[in-house]
Amino acid sequence: MKPAQIESFFATLQAANPTPVTELEYSSEFELLAAVLLSAQSTDVGVNKATRLLFPVARTPKKMLALGLEGLEGYIKTIGLYRSKARHLIATCSTLVEQHGGKVPRTREALEALPGVGRKTANVVLNVAFGEPTMAVDTHIFRLGNRTGLAPGKTPLAVEMKLLKRIPAHYLVHAHNWLILHGRYVCQARKPLCYQCGVSAFCSFKPKTRAPEEGLQ
Repeated sequence: MKPAQIESFFATLQAANPTPVTELEYSSEFELLAAVLLSAQSTDVGVNKATRLLFPVARTPKKMLALGLEGLEGYIKTIGLYRSKARHLIATCSTLVEQHGGKVPRTREALEALPGVGRKTANVVLNVAFGEPTMAVDTHIFRLGNRTGLAPGKTPLAVEMKLLKRIPAHYLVHAHNWLILHGRYVCQARKPLCYQCGVSAFCSFKPKTRAPEEGLQ
């Protein structure tokens, strides 16, 4: 994808959705961190269903710790890998209280030092909570970066670095959410909805799909 196409690609996404937001529900930096930690290999819908009950009783690291491991597990048992996620979240809350005064740190190094928090989770928190121009490469963005020609790469880190280099700076803060939403609802894994895609003209994917009724003709 050439620079002019990349500019048009993001200008089109911006026009359709000027201020994209994460579909995870949260009301504080801590709740966002907890929700993202719980979302690994799980859907946002499933995480939101659990946190709607969890967050009202545990809106801070101290209150989360007060639940205890078994108490927390009771709230998130509908989420995949809930036992290991509960251990990580409890350990993270302990670190936040002991080392950060109960606050979510604003640096990548400090975030990645939290139990269960890797580069992708840190990038989401830095971008969504603090407005940093980071790029959290999940399965959707990895697929989209390669399929469209926007940022081909063999690893999530390679795709991340190319996206940060190739996306114009004035789009970077919102680019993460634009790409996730586009990958989730339009540029889907099994069969991309090219016939519904507003940016298909700028995409390098050649075997573009047609609307079902067209395919039957």
